[in-house]
Amino acid sequence: MTKSMTAFARQEAEQSWGSLSWEIRSVNHRYLEPHLRLPDSLKEIEPLIRERLRKNLSRGKVECTLRFFPEASLQQLVIHESYARQVVSAAEHVQSLLETPQPLDALEILRWPGVLQDVKLDMDKVKQASLELFDKALTDLSAGRHREGQELALLIEQRLAAISDIVAQVRSQMPEILATQRDTLKQRLAELQVDLDDARLEQEVVLMAQKADVDEEMDRLNTHIQEVRRVLQQNGPIGRRLDFLMQELNREANTLSSKAIVSNTTQSAVELKVLIEQMREQIQNIE
Repeated sequence: MTKSMTAFARQEAEQSWGSLSWEIRSVNHRYLEPHLRLPDSLKEIEPLIRERLRKNLSRGKVECTLRFFPEASLQQLVIHESYARQVVSAAEHVQSLLETPQPLDALEILRWPGVLQDVKLDMDKVKQASLELFDKALTDLSAGRHREGQELALLIEQRLAAISDIVAQVRSQMPEILATQRDTLKQRLAELQVDLDDARLEQEVVLMAQKADVDEEMDRLNTHIQEVRRVLQQNGPIGRRLDFLMQELNREANTLSSKAIVSNTTQSAVELKVLIEQMREQIQNIE
C-alpha cells in the first residue's frame, strides 16, 4: 500500500535507573539516508538501529535522536568511609615519621583508589531498553507514513479521475471537430473561388484528420491511468515507478497539445499537464 516518506514519532520511557526518549523524523529523499544522534555511552547500539531502519524503510532521510538521563542518585559521589579512615590513619602515621610533616590534603585522599566508589549502572539494561523503545517509535513512524500515504493516494486518485474525464471529453469532441474543420475548409475554398472536386476535397479532409488524430494518445493516457491505479495498490516502494508514469503521462499530454487544431483541445492539454504536475509533486513524498 502507498506510504509517505514524511512522518514523526516520539517515544519515552521511565526506569529506576533513568529516562530514555527517542525522536524519529523522516522526509522525502531519493534513497534511505539515516542520521543518528546517540549519547556516547550508547553508541554501541548504532549498528542495530541502522539494521532495523533498513528492514522497515526503503527511502527517506531519517533523523533518529536518543536522549538518556540517568537517575540523579546514580550521579552522586559515594565515599567508602571506613576505607577512607584507614587511608587517613596510614597517612598520619607516615606524616609522624617525617622530619617536616605536611598537612593532609583531602583531595589527595579522595584520589586514592577505592576511597570513592562508583555506583555501577547496568548499561546492558539501558541498551536493551533503548532498542525496545526504538522499535516502538519505529512502529509509530511506519504507521504515520502509512496514514499519510493513504491520503496522498486519495489525492492522486482524484486527479486521475479528472484526467479520465478530460480524455473522454476530447475523444467525444473529435468527430464534431473534424466535421467543423471540413466545413471551414469548404468555406475557405469557396471564398477563394477554388474549384476542387469532391474526391480531392475528401483527400484533404482525410489528411487533416490524420494529422489531428489523437486516438492513440488517448489510448495511452487511459493505459497509464490504469497502471498508476494498479501501482498504488502494490506493497513495497512504488514512488520511483509512479514518477516514471508521470513522465509518460506528460509526454502524451505534450503530443496532444502539438496535434491540437482547435483551442478546446489545446485547453484540455493544458489542464492535463496541470493535473499531472500536481500528481508529480505529491508523488515526490511517496516511498
